[in-house]
Amino acid sequence: MKIPNIHGVIRRRLLVNFRLDPAVAKAQLPAPFQPKLHAGYAVAGICLIRLENIRPKRLPEFLGFSSENAAHRFAVTWCDAEGEHEGVYIPRRDSGSVINHLAGGRLFPGEHHRAQFVVDDTGEQVSIEMTSSDGSTSVRVHAAAATELPEGSIFQSLAEASAFFEPGSLGYSATAGGEKLDGIVLHTHRWEVQPLHVDAVESSYFSDEALFPHGSISFDHALIMRNIAHEWYSAAEMYV
Repeated sequence: MKIPNIHGVIRRRLLVNFRLDPAVAKAQLPAPFQPKLHAGYAVAGICLIRLENIRPKRLPEFLGFSSENAAHRFAVTWCDAEGEHEGVYIPRRDSGSVINHLAGGRLFPGEHHRAQFVVDDTGEQVSIEMTSSDGSTSVRVHAAAATELPEGSIFQSLAEASAFFEPGSLGYSATAGGEKLDGIVLHTHRWEVQPLHVDAVESSYFSDEALFPHGSISFDHALIMRNIAHEWYSAAEMYV
């Protein structure tokens, strides 16, 4: 699916990350994906992102729109005829935007389920609660600004975590038909993350013990990005 380059501002982006058993992660991934490992663990997470002034590149800012969005994702690698790649596999996207819900997977890649978001963001503290309209998925995160990653993280420093996630700009999203994955590339004009102290985190997806048996997945850390200009590009669809 070829789309025009779309740009805007990432006003706020939380990367809430979990470490998990590589075999459990692999069971959730379609071919050809393999879990991208760090310190012997697979890494999955929730991207909670507020986008503003989203529009095709040549349109004026006042024609853009804003949205709150959530994506459950896995850090992955894969190989094809062109070599080895890395990015993210996204089994589920949710959005508070009717435009994203109606146009996603049609006018641009990435099918989005409709959801309601309740957000309280003071700059120092941020609280996000998301409930999908179909009732199948919910997320709750309460966090505050921090100066370092939590003790016990599989990442030894903020720089190490940043370097792990920065290459994951190519994302492939599951589609309702199940025969193909929508591909999209996120290009940020700068890459800058800061740590968050998480007081509470819940994900109905990652807490589903039919997918993630008890003890196989744990919260690791969270990062935040703010006020980042960005562009979206379409990538070739992948058939599975």
